[in-house]
Amino acid sequence: MEIKEKESVVVRFSGDSGDGMQLAGNIFSTVSATVGNSISTFPDYPADIRAPQGSLTGVSGFQVHIGAGQVYTPGDLCDVLVAMNAAALKTQYRYAKPDAAIVIDTDSFGPKDLEKAQFKTEDYLGEMGIDPDRVIACPLTTMVKDCLADSGMDAKSVSKCRNMFALGLVCWLFDRDLNVAFNFLREKFAKKPEIAEANIKVIQAGYDYGHNTHSSVANVYRIETKNKVPGRYMDITGNKATAYGFIAAAEKAGLKLYLGSYPITPATDVLHELSKHKSLGVITVQCEDEIAGCASAVGASFAGALAVTSTSGPGICLKSEAMNLAVIMELPLVVLDVQRGGPATGLPTKSEQTDLLQALFGRNGESPMPVVAAASPTDCFEMAFAASKIALEHMTPVILMTDAFVANGSAAFKLPDLKNYPAINPPYVPEELRGSWTPYMRNEEGVRYWAVPGREGFEHILGGLEKDDKTGAISTNPENHDLMTRKRQAKIDAIPVPDLEVLGDKDDAELLIVGFGGTYGHLHAAMDELRSQGHKVALAHFRYINPLPKNTAEVLRKYPKVVVAEQNMGQLAGWLRMKVDGFVPAQYNEVKGQPFKTSELVASFTKLVKS
Repeated sequence: MEIKEKESVVVRFSGDSGDGMQLAGNIFSTVSATVGNSISTFPDYPADIRAPQGSLTGVSGFQVHIGAGQVYTPGDLCDVLVAMNAAALKTQYRYAKPDAAIVIDTDSFGPKDLEKAQFKTEDYLGEMGIDPDRVIACPLTTMVKDCLADSGMDAKSVSKCRNMFALGLVCWLFDRDLNVAFNFLREKFAKKPEIAEANIKVIQAGYDYGHNTHSSVANVYRIETKNKVPGRYMDITGNKATAYGFIAAAEKAGLKLYLGSYPITPATDVLHELSKHKSLGVITVQCEDEIAGCASAVGASFAGALAVTSTSGPGICLKSEAMNLAVIMELPLVVLDVQRGGPATGLPTKSEQTDLLQALFGRNGESPMPVVAAASPTDCFEMAFAASKIALEHMTPVILMTDAFVANGSAAFKLPDLKNYPAINPPYVPEELRGSWTPYMRNEEGVRYWAVPGREGFEHILGGLEKDDKTGAISTNPENHDLMTRKRQAKIDAIPVPDLEVLGDKDDAELLIVGFGGTYGHLHAAMDELRSQGHKVALAHFRYINPLPKNTAEVLRKYPKVVVAEQNMGQLAGWLRMKVDGFVPAQYNEVKGQPFKTSELVASFTKLVKS
């Protein structure tokens, strides 16, 4: 058997939402990350809670891009498509390259399966124009049943192992080490070792099937890591990285971490993850509704904790009153917004960037609030830490924006050393102010001192009514309200954030691509492709949105052509026009609930460069 080296490969697992495609994809990602490959994943969940088996709307997909060097996106199209049933083939084939290898379970392509998938004939390959020579067709379900015939498992449990056979076959196609997958399963099913061993047996059977039949539709490829960086790695999702970032910040600040939350897709995993870490001083409360989750976090902040509340766009709407309470009380709070498709209930399992203006302005009154955005699954850790540091050191609520794409997606994460992260120093009221301190007394940076309850001589009351700047008593004085409004704004404006970094041809670019948040990988890949074609192109990607980096205007005015690309109708472009006089960029906007396609970005940007 010849093993060929390949720079990168994209695999897409697809099947019913109960077929375990996310698990199979996650294990393949973990196996790849463990050997040092760069990975980028895209779990594509159906919106139906539990669609009828074999239906077109119930197909669940998981796409993973693994590379020898850095990969920035899950890939536009896949090299290998695993379709566990007829509906998966019907809906997912459009994500496959013309020469892609296709793995199908022939046991799930019977007359009823084809009817549910709305095929018109039994020649489903011919109907879709698929070359049979590119298809690895195997009676996967039958082979799994034969493999586990002596296991004593019931038929339903045996059927649930089908995904592991497909995983084993894909591991053979790409010369993966099965031991990593075996260890993953033994850890996941530690309390049910018989389940773990059954799945391990099936993975091995899938691997052996590929080896014994020499499924020559696709060659066996190895993706060697080019730039290995020593350290401990894990395959991590954006939501898990966000949770870890909050834990790290609380540890650095020497505080308890409190999360007040209400379950909502796609943010709930943060609540689930943090609830596992009571031993690290983490307190989680699943509240009765969104405003309660936020209000309880405001209370925890008043009591001296690093307080966090997590949600998605609809929850931000509901939390806004309590968020505004934190603004006027000037208390540290991190509000996590894992954006999803809207408006209203919208597309709960899909990704957009449509909450930006809500984050900036979605509260009554002049209510300034820092806004930051994570650029990738691993960057969620960095930005959760950064958001916590800003909140604690500047006594303000902060909105951390991620989205379903980066939150559910995963990447290889090098475990950080907290010694390399900056200190977090909340502005506790100094002891020498005992006797003269009032609740809105500020330090040299204009930040209100934090008097944590329990310190004798610093007892105080905060609330939602405007307070006198000097005494902290309720005030309706017009001049005082104007003064307090300006002080709250000035405090936010003065928060130091890193300069906007320009990548690519930063000195002489013909076109500057601008974006924010989770589109970073696709915009970076588009820039790389354009530069490989000989065009002068640069990328400026915002992670700090309010306040903007101090060099924002300088960067945006430097280049002859600028395009702002975002998954909304132009919210970042509008914000930048508002903040930078005379800035009139081109715009690239999509609101499809799906990630950008690099090929489409390249085509659009090429026209701009040549215009």
